[in-house]
Amino acid sequence: MSDLIKEFNDYRAKMNEKLLADDNKVIKRIFNLDTNTYMEGALDVKTKELLGLVASAVLRCDDCIKYHLETAYKNGVNRTEMMEAMSIATLVGGTIVIPHLRRAYEFWEALENKAIK
Repeated sequence: MSDLIKEFNDYRAKMNEKLLADDNKVIKRIFNLDTNTYMEGALDVKTKELLGLVASAVLRCDDCIKYHLETAYKNGVNRTEMMEAMSIATLVGGTIVIPHLRRAYEFWEALENKAIK
């Protein structure tokens, strides 16, 4: 597994575990709401992940972008679809999104390279 992907997932899992162990009702409810939001519904999971990716890019949250990229990849999003979504995010968010676009592309390449190995 690419170090980029492993480092992100290890840190996210470690910190999520700590946050949830703190037993804060509001934090637990927000995490649960987030989980339930991206489940299959009127929109399929693939579409929801692309929507999350666009929103995360516009908000310039690199951790969120990585999460949605990996989940979208696991749900069958291909490079062309990802880039179309990121092009919308860059249009909506403006040129300030470009550094996040670069890091997103790098992370996507790591996901593809992981699948090849």
